Amino acid sequence: MTVIRGKVLKYGDNINTDLISPPQYLEKSIDVIAEHAMEGIDEAFTEKITAGDILVAGENFGPGSSRETAPIALKMAGVGAIVAKSFARIFYRNAINIGLPVLECGDVDKINDPGFS
Repeated sequence: MTVIRGKVLKYGDNINTDLISPPQYLEKSIDVIAEHAMEGIDEAFTEKITAGDILVAGENFGPGSSRETAPIALKMAGVGAIVAKSFARIFYRNAINIGLPVLECGDVDKINDPGFS
């Protein structure tokens, strides 16, 4: 059994692919795209994340574009896994396709993020 441990970075509901992977960077290299991961909702995300950290979100994580850059940007930024109440279907499938662990969990409200107030 693989155990994923890391700091939790917790966000809310309906975080779309434009917030995860801002479209103004889509023509750039994947390294540049990863540097701007989650910039649409948290400009300091890439400064906060350490390789293997766990992104926790509410309902409907990843709606919007079908492009794979959103899960790739998160994986390249260091996200070790994503736990959410629910995922947009295409984001969920793309994350699995690139090897980014995703888990639906109805009790994410019980997961604490000490970095958030």
